[in-house]
This record gives sequence, C-alpha cells and structure tokens, in this order.
Amino acid sequence: MATVLYPGSFDPIHNGHVEIVETASRLFDRVIVAAMRNPQKGEPLFSLEERQALVSEALSHLDNVEITLFSSLVVDLAKKVGADFIVKGLRAVSDFENELQMAQMNQEISGVSTLFIPSASSYSFLASKLIREIARFGGDVSSMVPDCVAKQLAEKYGP
Repeated sequence: MATVLYPGSFDPIHNGHVEIVETASRLFDRVIVAAMRNPQKGEPLFSLEERQALVSEALSHLDNVEITLFSSLVVDLAKKVGADFIVKGLRAVSDFENELQMAQMNQEISGVSTLFIPSASSYSFLASKLIREIARFGGDVSSMVPDCVAKQLAEKYGP
C-alpha cells in the first residue's frame, strides 16, 4: 500500500491544490495532506484549524485522503505517517527550481524521495497569496477555489 504526503500551507487551498490531490489519489493508495504554518510566508489568513477544516471539506469527495496538521520537518512527518514519497505540485519552471533543492535536501537527510506532479495549464497561475490579495480587495475568486473557501473568504473580507 503506497502512501504519499502532500505538505503545504494551503492558506487557502485552491483548485490547483485540489487537482494535485485528485491526481495523487488516483496514483496512490493513501494520500495525506498536511497543512503547516510556514513562517517564511508571513502571517496566515486562516488558522491551522480553519485550514484543516477547509481542506477536509474541499477534499471530502476523495475516500483515500487524510488531513493532518504539522509544525515539524516534512521528512519527520513523512516518517511518522509511513509515507513512501512526498508529493509536490509544479506550476512553472520557477516552482521546479525551488522544489528541487528541497527535494534533494529531504532525500539527503531522510531517504524519502519527492515526486513532482505538474498542474494543468488551467491552474498554473493559481497561488494562495494572489487569491488572498484579490479577495481582500473584493475581487471574485470563486472560479479559483472550492465553494467552501469562497464562502470563508467572503466572510473574512466581506461582500
């Protein structure tokens, strides 16, 4: 039974993230989506608990997906949950450059390999940071995020 770990901040989860999880869920027996607090990304919009609830609702249609929170090294969580691989989504060449170094570091310190799943071109422009910015200024992001996220963004920022 192959298990993969898909870590990220998911602040908020968007349709590109959902696509990566859907792909991973077809390829592997068990997918663990792990939301984390990433201090490099500044103050989060949603708390970890809010993100866990949003991710869980957005992915509820997938039977082999589990949601967790973490605040440790990704490789430590991978070992803890018995992940065979770490999965990362790629939107553009710049993502590959950043993720490759992390994948090589994770391999070196833990022996856990990272697999890259490219996003569909229809989602390659999506980024949580941009979605937060558009929503903050009243823009419509409903086509970019699951319904539950659009609702929560509207509650955070108003109509």
